[in-house]
Amino acid sequence: MNALLDRFAGPAREALPRLTPAERAVVHRELAELEHGGHGEGPLPDALRKLAAQVPERLYTDSADVLLRMHEIAGSGNLQSNLSSLPLVRACFALGLAEDDGRGGPADLIVGRGHIAPAFYAEHYVRGTWPFTPLATLHQGGLTGVVHRDLGFRNTMRYSLGVGVAQAVSLAWELTRRGEDRKVVCLAGDGELHEGAAFEALRFAHDAGLTNLVLVVDANAKGIEPLAKPVNTGYLAAYLGRLVEADGRDPWAVEAALGALLAVPGPGVLVCRTRKGDHSFKPAPVPGAAPAPARASFASATGRMLAAHRQRTGREPAVFTADMAARFGLRGHVPYTNTGLAETLTVGMTLSLPDDTLKVVATDAMYYMDSLSMLTEATTGVRNLLVLAGRSWGAWGGAHNAANLLGLLLHTRVYEPVTEAEFAACLDRLARDPATTHAVSMVDAAFDPPPADCADDIDGGVWLTPPGDAPPAAAVVTFGYASVLTAEANRDLGLPHLHCAALTPELDPSVLAVLSGCRRILSVEYNGADGGFGERLRARHLLPVEVHAVRRDIDNRVHARQLPLHGMSVPMLRERLAGLPEGREAGHAPAHA
Repeated sequence: MNALLDRFAGPAREALPRLTPAERAVVHRELAELEHGGHGEGPLPDALRKLAAQVPERLYTDSADVLLRMHEIAGSGNLQSNLSSLPLVRACFALGLAEDDGRGGPADLIVGRGHIAPAFYAEHYVRGTWPFTPLATLHQGGLTGVVHRDLGFRNTMRYSLGVGVAQAVSLAWELTRRGEDRKVVCLAGDGELHEGAAFEALRFAHDAGLTNLVLVVDANAKGIEPLAKPVNTGYLAAYLGRLVEADGRDPWAVEAALGALLAVPGPGVLVCRTRKGDHSFKPAPVPGAAPAPARASFASATGRMLAAHRQRTGREPAVFTADMAARFGLRGHVPYTNTGLAETLTVGMTLSLPDDTLKVVATDAMYYMDSLSMLTEATTGVRNLLVLAGRSWGAWGGAHNAANLLGLLLHTRVYEPVTEAEFAACLDRLARDPATTHAVSMVDAAFDPPPADCADDIDGGVWLTPPGDAPPAAAVVTFGYASVLTAEANRDLGLPHLHCAALTPELDPSVLAVLSGCRRILSVEYNGADGGFGERLRARHLLPVEVHAVRRDIDNRVHARQLPLHGMSVPMLRERLAGLPEGREAGHAPAHA
């Protein structure tokens, strides 16, 4: 098996038009070497080193330049976060911490600042241990933007920010338990130290008497947004003892300070003062070309929709978010409180507010996993609670069953509106049923709304393509954003199509009568099959439902690449729908099937 060719060849070839002539030439040589030389076998890090040795030409000698090109080619990512931590990464390489899956040199390395993985890739490249081809595939299905063991890291990051500190404490504890005299270095950011998991991990390290943990903090005073206060060095010193500060923009200063902490017994903290620009990468405009019109995502209209609700009802909401005001478009529309990536506290701030206050928690479908216990507390004791679970299906990946998990909490109903009227209907329903937490999945993608919505019956469904007079042989029923994709796929097919905004819909008897007469019903959902929308329809109403859904976690790649991966692209859906009345399956199954 040629792991490199299987993983990187397709995305690299698609990136060729965005490469410079010199980059294209190198990619062609590297792919040819893989196809004919057989150097892609074995673990990915080993195969990468072999390919780099076969094509040793370096197009760039500065890893900062490599980072810029990676993000320019991808068109997305966290360039400034990577540049902020790049001197720290260079110091880790200089000290031998970044080789051999983070187990080399004088200590084990855990990268808690998970989204700085590209900085390691760039440094590997300029040092001659990585080829160029993978760098052209960032977020496009080849190279992940977050740390993963498969790509040479000691640890893997999935959803949570603060979990890296917990991973480091776990390893430090295990080395201590084995009696091994070896330290653990954890790269973290001052933003992620706001996470509850990080607080608990550092407290445990102190109480357990761990003497082998060295915390390196990229203190750039920003999470996604600017932090309210600088990193609390007194708090860190109280838990880890020796604290040193260094100019984090100088790799030699970082190397010297970190080397000194590793050379002396005991735990320690290195606070590196750095700088960071905009959180997300924005491609530079093409000289002389008119800027392409930017389409706002549905989620970014949340602030405006909340403001409209406030004006219509006179109710002043209490809005809490963990660094996601820009994502939900809150600024300039509604007052909000930023808890600074403290997900558990974001929910906790709602617990003792007056019952009649509309409480809004603007979070993420991944990040709320950090606060499930607090969400359970809130759903059982808080009235008028609206949880906005942003869904991006983007370069970070995420839980495919996020909405399903929210729907399993006590006293909770889940919706995924795809029109402004549906969002308003969710808020109106909350006002009528304040004892039930309304979790609203907000899609972080731009799309045209379907031709009809469920605003008049937010718990029911609406026929986007109505059935005819004769009982249909087959129909499709969809949940939330999947309705938008399916409506486009069904445009020329005319299959009866029912759209639902509720994860657990309460269908009208006339609608159930039509569905019950169908020989086949396909449910299309982008939230996960197990226990999800389609299975609930089948179990509750005994309908002949076949589920077409994401059956694994959303991969670490941009949204346009997610759709075909999970069988959700419009052409794939069209083929599946076309075969439904005749009882045949589509010729192209999702990659996971």
